[in-house]
Amino acid sequence: MSIEHRLNHIAGQLRGNGEVLLNSVDAHTGAPLPFAFHQATGDEVEAAVLAAEAAYPAYRATGPAQRAAFLEAIANELDALGDDFIQHVMQETALPQARIRGERARTSNQLRLFAEVVRRGDFYAARIDRALPQRAPLPRPDLRQYRIGVGPVAVFGASNFPLAFSTAGGDTASALAAGCPVVFKAHSGHMLTAAHVAAAIDRAVASSGVPAGVFNMIYGAGVGEALVKHPAIQAVGFTGSLRGGRALCDMAAARPQPIPVFAEMSSINPVIVLPQALQVRGEQVASELAASVVLGCGQFCTNPGLVVGIKSPQFEHFVQTLTAHMADQGPQTMLNAGTLRSYQTGVQHLLAHPGVQHLAGQPQTGQQAQPQLFKADVSLLLNGDPLLQEEVFGPTTVVVEVADARAL
Repeated sequence: MSIEHRLNHIAGQLRGNGEVLLNSVDAHTGAPLPFAFHQATGDEVEAAVLAAEAAYPAYRATGPAQRAAFLEAIANELDALGDDFIQHVMQETALPQARIRGERARTSNQLRLFAEVVRRGDFYAARIDRALPQRAPLPRPDLRQYRIGVGPVAVFGASNFPLAFSTAGGDTASALAAGCPVVFKAHSGHMLTAAHVAAAIDRAVASSGVPAGVFNMIYGAGVGEALVKHPAIQAVGFTGSLRGGRALCDMAAARPQPIPVFAEMSSINPVIVLPQALQVRGEQVASELAASVVLGCGQFCTNPGLVVGIKSPQFEHFVQTLTAHMADQGPQTMLNAGTLRSYQTGVQHLLAHPGVQHLAGQPQTGQQAQPQLFKADVSLLLNGDPLLQEEVFGPTTVVVEVADARAL
């Protein structure tokens, strides 16, 4: 299917027949882009899953050479996407061109890596135990086993990696490599990006001769539950928030036939700053930590959300240096309006907490996220305060000072 068929240039939110349209949005301005996408209905979710289920037997039976060639064809189609693709991703995500080109290379390289694994064949873990008819006290029959794809897989796109962990990202690539058709739920923050990549996959499907239902994509809110609960779906791939991932895990576990959820969820990524490190390179640690907090507007899964150190004059100086570095950081545009709203809410919760002190950062205004630094009383950690157990997804971190090594 061509990108022209994937993209819908119809303005407005409703068609004459009442069909809901979802607009792609410019991450820099919040203004709607001239592209709209269909909110999937229950019937469309059903159709996408049934198409994947129908494609499964034939796709699972493809040989290593054909399946590997299919993965490489997707990689080639991704690499061939032109400047319009780059510009659209930049508009939707506010990510710089160099980051997008680098992430595209990572995505296509992942696909080629899985193609190598498929050709090698050891992932099948084939095993043959030959029959032993004369074995005492009982003969052993001929036993043969190998791994096969489990069936259609539901994949949810990640917001912070619109290519490498999204439409043709690692979850999709691994499912297709294993012989599993994919039903992909496009992330609302980069639907136009997803449409470009889905069109590239469609072209690879057509040129590789694999079944047409091997990849299907749906848009919209409220479709995830129907997707995960559908009896034809046999596994789920998810990258995102702890709350969202746990909800999917609960749905998958409550099914009459429970299925696995392969989820990478959020983390506060605590960093421990030891006295020896402060003595040797305290200034460097403060500088690099500030850079890590604001890297990509704090939208990486490795963003350090908690910094813990032992009370001392050196640690006090370290916090002062870190405060100065954080105060120098400018605002950045986040991936989408939803991410910005979530970040602002997290910052407000920290500002309002009586046990938290604000050390650096400007008030949140406009379309950009202001970096922030906080210091929390150690009692919040010792008492398991939920505030310090929740990730604030963005350019913010919280310092905690403990009394001694035992407290640490």
